[in-house]
Amino acid sequence: MIKSFYRLMIELTNGRWTSALLKRFAQSKWSRLAIPSFSKIFNINESEMEREIKDYGSLHEFFIRRLKEGVRVPDESPDSVVSPVDAVIEDIGSIQSTRIITVKGKDYSISEMLGEEKAEKYTGGTYMIFYLSPSHYHRIHSPVTGKVEDQWVLGSKSYPVNKWGLRFGRDTLSKNYRNITEVVHGTAMIAIVKVGAMFVNSIELIHEGDHLEKGKEMAYFSFGSTVILLFEKGKFELDSSLKAPAHIKVGERIGNLI
Repeated sequence: MIKSFYRLMIELTNGRWTSALLKRFAQSKWSRLAIPSFSKIFNINESEMEREIKDYGSLHEFFIRRLKEGVRVPDESPDSVVSPVDAVIEDIGSIQSTRIITVKGKDYSISEMLGEEKAEKYTGGTYMIFYLSPSHYHRIHSPVTGKVEDQWVLGSKSYPVNKWGLRFGRDTLSKNYRNITEVVHGTAMIAIVKVGAMFVNSIELIHEGDHLEKGKEMAYFSFGSTVILLFEKGKFELDSSLKAPAHIKVGERIGNLI
């Protein structure tokens, strides 16, 4: 019952006013009373957390928690690409010539997701979808070392992006609020699409300047959502051991840039 209530709060709230009210509660001192039950219900690994559970002043503060240093160590191979998040890889596939990806039986437009002028370079490339549940660590790390070529925001509202939202929702990946970062490593361009879910589309960027380092924090979600990685054709080789769905953690190798 309590778990269903938490899921309703986190995954199904999308309106501006309802999200704002929930945000106000989650950031209040009273919400800290919910932290122990939240942690227990979603099986949070408290041994990895930077602080003791009693030291978090609100549910929101707990949700965007950092981990102890050294808990997530990125693959060190120069051309490797690592997972930007702790998540479930929901889908992996090819971007069609029509700039369409098919996820859970539904078609999504890359042109709409990125904007028409940005999508062409990813035609024929690879996409990967990482879904973060309430149980996951919600900070986003850079999948590669590289230079930020561009960063922009599209969309307004945010609807559920869990497996039910992907299957039955209305173009969630291409219409939801999304913050997009393009990074270049060598000659390879990567689009990191951070898809909002709720809290009035709260995706907080924390990196400074135009340089990203593999495995270092670049942003965080204020409650759960999804990250999509898009790779250019012929620039990325997927790790042969990866099959969706698959659980993965920050820093684990997902493939190589070519």
